[in-house]
Amino acid sequence: MNKEYDVVALGELLIDFTESGLSAQGNPLLEVNPGGAPGNVLSMLQNYGRKTAFIGKVGKDMFGRLLLEAVGSCGIDTKAIRVDEEVHTTLAFVQTFADGDRDFSFYRDPGADMMLTKEEVDTDLLRNTKVFHFGTLSSTHPGVREATRYAIDVAKEAGALISFDPNLREPLWKSLEDARREIEYGLGKCDLLKISDNEVEFLCGTDDYDEGARILKETYQIPLILITMGKAGSRAYYKGMRVESAPFLQENTIETTGAGDTFCATSIHTVLKYGIDNLTEENLNELLTLANAAASLITTRKGALRVMPKYEEVRQLAGTRGIRL
Repeated sequence: MNKEYDVVALGELLIDFTESGLSAQGNPLLEVNPGGAPGNVLSMLQNYGRKTAFIGKVGKDMFGRLLLEAVGSCGIDTKAIRVDEEVHTTLAFVQTFADGDRDFSFYRDPGADMMLTKEEVDTDLLRNTKVFHFGTLSSTHPGVREATRYAIDVAKEAGALISFDPNLREPLWKSLEDARREIEYGLGKCDLLKISDNEVEFLCGTDDYDEGARILKETYQIPLILITMGKAGSRAYYKGMRVESAPFLQENTIETTGAGDTFCATSIHTVLKYGIDNLTEENLNELLTLANAAASLITTRKGALRVMPKYEEVRQLAGTRGIRL
């Protein structure tokens, strides 16, 4: 496939305020971390040597400028990132628990990422990419939802593989039924699905992930389904095959921000390497092992977009499981 870009993503760019100790007065200190799942995915793909571009919107404020600089510094093409003159950049405040899990408080009513319109979508990029990646945070409101659906259609018509990570964030939806509807829309469009265990439970009403994968496969005819299960590892479902890979558990985990995004990026990278039509069990084992390794490494760092693991780090950790690249 002779396309200029390996992966183009559309979605939210935002600032994650993460806890960073206490001040002299005992007040919590917050660190400003550039974030947003689609940008994190592209940043990791850049570390794999892939050419990427982002479609989205930030505010004309200090945080918007920071995001544009941060995304560009990772090597991601920023020419399709618009700047909103009136609406501020979206902010997320992240509370981290002792086990590294998180809780989010969003300031996004509205946020600049929600203001992207269909007319602002760069269709030239979409027609010139091998993979188009998206999530559901760009479908929480009507205008940006229309832009997202339009982008999917343009990319699909041009022959791009469609990659989807639901990335369910309950506080951002007016109702969970709205969230379900948009996730189901994405499921009906994608070739590669990365979905978490809690999202399978939400959609399929079961914590039997084999059964959840069967329901998703039969309902939506998705070629490749990847389920992440946190400390239980991950699974791939493809053409009747079920491949499972154990996690790389870290003693020095700080937080889990970006773990799903590194996993997703690594999966896309491996599919680009082998193609999606004739993956073998060995290919799928390589995909899951590398993706688990990458996800493990990011949990030892604060933030995500600017501190994604380097390819050599992922390769070395995966090598402890016999994966030789």
